[in-house]
Amino acid sequence: MIIFVIKLITYMKKVILLTLAVAVMAACQSPQQKAEKRAKDILKQLTLEEKASLMVYNSPAVERLGIRSYNWWNEALHGVARNGAATVFPMPIAMAASFDEPLLEEVFTVVSDEARIKHKMAAESGWYQGLTFWTPNINIFRDPRWGRGMETYGEDPYLTGVMGMAVVRGLQGDPKAPVKKLHACAKHLAVHSGTEKNRHQFDAVVSERDLRETYLPAFKDLVTKAGVEEVMTAYNRFRGVPCGANSYLVNDILRGEWGYKGMVVSDCWALDDFYREGRHGYVKTGAETAAAAVKNGIDVECGVAYKYIPDAVAQGLLAPEDLDRAVLKILTERILLGEMDGVSPWDDLDSTLVESPEHRALSRRMAAETLVLLQNDGILPLKGTERIAVVGSNADDKEMMWGNYNPIPTHTTTLLEAIQERIPGIKYVKGCGIVDGLEGDVIGRLGEADVVIFAGGISPCFEGEEMPVAVPGFEGGDRTDIELPAVQRELLGALKASGKKVVLVNFSGSAMGLVPETETCSAILQAWYPGQEGGPAIADVLFGDVNPSGKLPVTFYKSVADLPEVEDYNMEGHTYRYFRGEPQFPFGYGLSYTSFEYGGDAAVKRGSLVIPVTNTGSVDGSEVVQLYVSRPADKEGPVKTLRGFKRVALKAGETVNVSIPLTDETFLWWDEEAQNMVPLHGEYTLLYGGSSDSLKALSYKF
Repeated sequence: MIIFVIKLITYMKKVILLTLAVAVMAACQSPQQKAEKRAKDILKQLTLEEKASLMVYNSPAVERLGIRSYNWWNEALHGVARNGAATVFPMPIAMAASFDEPLLEEVFTVVSDEARIKHKMAAESGWYQGLTFWTPNINIFRDPRWGRGMETYGEDPYLTGVMGMAVVRGLQGDPKAPVKKLHACAKHLAVHSGTEKNRHQFDAVVSERDLRETYLPAFKDLVTKAGVEEVMTAYNRFRGVPCGANSYLVNDILRGEWGYKGMVVSDCWALDDFYREGRHGYVKTGAETAAAAVKNGIDVECGVAYKYIPDAVAQGLLAPEDLDRAVLKILTERILLGEMDGVSPWDDLDSTLVESPEHRALSRRMAAETLVLLQNDGILPLKGTERIAVVGSNADDKEMMWGNYNPIPTHTTTLLEAIQERIPGIKYVKGCGIVDGLEGDVIGRLGEADVVIFAGGISPCFEGEEMPVAVPGFEGGDRTDIELPAVQRELLGALKASGKKVVLVNFSGSAMGLVPETETCSAILQAWYPGQEGGPAIADVLFGDVNPSGKLPVTFYKSVADLPEVEDYNMEGHTYRYFRGEPQFPFGYGLSYTSFEYGGDAAVKRGSLVIPVTNTGSVDGSEVVQLYVSRPADKEGPVKTLRGFKRVALKAGETVNVSIPLTDETFLWWDEEAQNMVPLHGEYTLLYGGSSDSLKALSYKF
């Protein structure tokens, strides 16, 4: 009996110790491990049809397992979009012109707060009310004719990567938080930049060098450095294979080389292009499409092709377990977002923050930093004593200011309204529309005005994603001509001939050819699509309350004669990096109301290039100090390529030493033997200054 009791006590001790050990192990599990364990338990209980349903963007509820309905498709390109009122920030191409990475992260932190608030306010996670946002667009704005280029951060891979990572950090928040704030999504993988009219049939074929040197670096940055949660594949084919089925892009590079563990989603109805008549012609049926995409690792489809998953299984094209990796990831991420349980640490965010005065002030601040002064004969800033009139259809167009993929704000201040606040009763004459509608006696109706603020350019009604537009200069959302529409050019010429001084405020989401306008206009201000506070921000610059500091994130060519064929994806001739001609306004260019001087005694010190910069003017201002690198021995490489920048504020007369780190990544260069970008030793030229066409040089051996 004593022996039995001793054995029982020993056994109970082991049980207690084992229980304690299990409890300790459970307590030590990370949120990721706990979510995965729970997801695996759910996965075991799902039927084939339920698994397939969870892999579509508008996933229905699985009520028997407590899984809510969820819609993965949500937009936040420059504010929480297509979901009612929210703060509208400038378009991404505009925010790229700020070269202000910290401010951009602040913008998207605000966007993420508004997204969490609006998600809580929604009765259920319906369309555009969820927590997974398909932004940023980090494709390279290779050609100004592409209609969706305004959604990007410009033509340079480095700038696009830096700004894209800021977007991801702002949206996703603390990567170590037990509940994920949101998902961001890097899109569109890969080699995707127009045209819109043939994106469902086009095959992008480029060299391995162009792929690795231009089209992929921003994606790699967002994956390996910023931890982006989702990646979206593109509509087009790449080297003959649709991007959604392209194993080289998705498995060899994204998941293989870069070690990506996140989700891959399709663009909307892109999988249909695999088999629909007249498109890619990759497979013949919906079942074959579903099988190809699932096997390639497309976790969530935006579209209807995944309804054929059960058919694909029945036909032996897929095994039921082929879905398990994707479904496990889907369930795990939904748990980590708190969506499965309605859990959110952000529930205490007040709903009054949405489009609050503080958020609108941030939009105005960002808009001011995006404005690029292209030309100024001294007329700006306006003194307020001139006899001023306003002309142009863009002066009073709220929707134009919002761009595309936008929220609908409760209040927008146009440029006309902002000027009217400063000059009550100012004369306004529309003059003409964007492409037609020249009005009569415009000059006479302007009376004695001697300065005309001409709000011209184009509009998101003419450039954008796959649009039913066919007017001179535009086709299907793209542009066939980059110059200012003829009707506006004619009116500007008439204003000049009448003796009036013209300040052109050009609204566009892309580069414009403005050669005649440099003659007819005293000043040109590039305003992009500046968001709901764009009007006051522009007025602040025109009247000198704010010193302009934006820099072009794209090259402004003189005309389409400067450009290669629009469907030629080879980089030669495209962007400042490979353009051998003379642009009208170069990448990185932008004037100020003051002047900056770069010292010739820049030097490399302790692993950084230290550049003396002096504000030699009479007013305070901000300058974007830019570092470019060239490799003289590489005759086939880029003329120069951006590898660093720093935005600095200088008081009048102040000199600062601006330090830009030189790291291995500064000297990433194409290695023919490695067929990749590597830190390549050799002789380089460090080029520094305030614009890509006005640089001082320093030889450097890496």
